[in-house]
Amino acid sequence: MYRHMDRPSAGAVPAPRALRRAGLRLEWATLGWNVTEAVVAIWAGAVAGSVSLIGFGADSIIESLSGVALVWRLLGHEDDAGRDRIALRLVGISFLALAAYVGYEAATSLIRSEEPEASVTGIVLAALSLIVMPLLAHAKRRVARGMRSDALAADARQTDICANLSAILLVGLGLNAWLGWWWADPVAGLAMAPLIAREGFDALRGKGCGCRP
Repeated sequence: MYRHMDRPSAGAVPAPRALRRAGLRLEWATLGWNVTEAVVAIWAGAVAGSVSLIGFGADSIIESLSGVALVWRLLGHEDDAGRDRIALRLVGISFLALAAYVGYEAATSLIRSEEPEASVTGIVLAALSLIVMPLLAHAKRRVARGMRSDALAADARQTDICANLSAILLVGLGLNAWLGWWWADPVAGLAMAPLIAREGFDALRGKGCGCRP
């Protein structure tokens, strides 16, 4: 347990309440970004016919649902282990369904040689996400260590995976736009599928992060 101190010394660990507020701010910021990311990615993907963009947007929706669960916990239900396990399993099932969808659509696009249009909007979105997500993940890990929170650490890992998906998306969209390699987009979708599936299996197993003493 942390002890409250009127005058904390330099480098002292903030009180749990302050850490919880910091965690909430990070989760709200992540939620806002993910919702915006989902809307823009799905719209741009529909316009360009890009399976990787649509998959990226769908992943952002599911990550938003996970963020809502984290906000709920940080608002005062962080000890409700039963509800947390149920929510985690539902998120895991959703990720596996998404991985199957993205994999199927990407494989179908390759077989049918469906050529997506170049998407400048998607490229800009992926580049911005590649900057924003690592910063959020780093901040979440620091708060998670202070709170000894496996859930927040797991959410930080999920944010890292989103950054990885952004890199894959950027490569696929960039190769299609600049070199005309239409197949790069569905290949990027195929590369996303196992990463998304891994998130699902981790959630179903309730995989901890070893943050608690």
